[in-house]
Amino acid sequence: MPSSWPVERYGVHLQNQSGTPVDQAVEAIRLLGFAVVEGNFCLEELTKISSAFDQMLAATRQSHGGYEELAKIDEQNTIRAPLVSEPIFLDLALHPTVLAICRRLLGAYVLLNQQNGIINPPNAERYNQGAYHRDLPYQHFVSSHPLMVNALFCLDPFTAQNGATYVLPASHKSEAFPSDAVINACQQQIGAAKGSFIIMDSMLFHRGGVNSTDRARRAVNQTYSIPFIRQQIDLPAALGPSYTSDPEVRKLLGYDVSTPRSVAAYYADRHTKLSTKTTKRR
Repeated sequence: MPSSWPVERYGVHLQNQSGTPVDQAVEAIRLLGFAVVEGNFCLEELTKISSAFDQMLAATRQSHGGYEELAKIDEQNTIRAPLVSEPIFLDLALHPTVLAICRRLLGAYVLLNQQNGIINPPNAERYNQGAYHRDLPYQHFVSSHPLMVNALFCLDPFTAQNGATYVLPASHKSEAFPSDAVINACQQQIGAAKGSFIIMDSMLFHRGGVNSTDRARRAVNQTYSIPFIRQQIDLPAALGPSYTSDPEVRKLLGYDVSTPRSVAAYYADRHTKLSTKTTKRR
């Protein structure tokens, strides 16, 4: 039966209405904790992002002592905050469909909490994302409102063979980690096309699968949060005060919620905010 056909039902008097892809993704994330969303990138754009990713991986390893040195701290398969060095990753963080979904789930004030390149290594090599976790790790509570949202960008196709992400559907609604028997019965592997996003409530338990191919599987994980959750890396400090003058981009990157370093800085920040509010009213 085509997915566009009405679903048979009886005894139903109330149903959600999801008219757009954003509506459908938001509804699925609230219900199950995840959705796959098309990125609508052209081949040229994907090629540029792919090239930039590989260059950033090489630069990261060169700058931090090489693969073996990074392996000592289990960082050999990660690129931290690539947007700091390569603007094309800022464009990825500003993807309009992703931001629209995040704002529907989190509210109008969305903060880019972290952005990391992730490599699922080939030949069934173990890696640190291969164990079940939440992207708000060590937390055993549930919230009536999402606190953080993942947007996992698939730079390569996600398949069963190359270790596509596993999820435990609706586990963002449960405080405790499920039993092994339930996990084995209910876990679901998510296939996704190159250039798409797997978007999840960050409290959803998930893990990377085993990559049994001879090629690395690459992705960029971006998390967006409500503004009082601390960023993984202080992006305003890393980027510098003059990185951008665009107020919406500055807001997303955390320039408006940095912690004052002194009482004087706190007062100065208050003056700036009140002055901005007064200007907007005019």
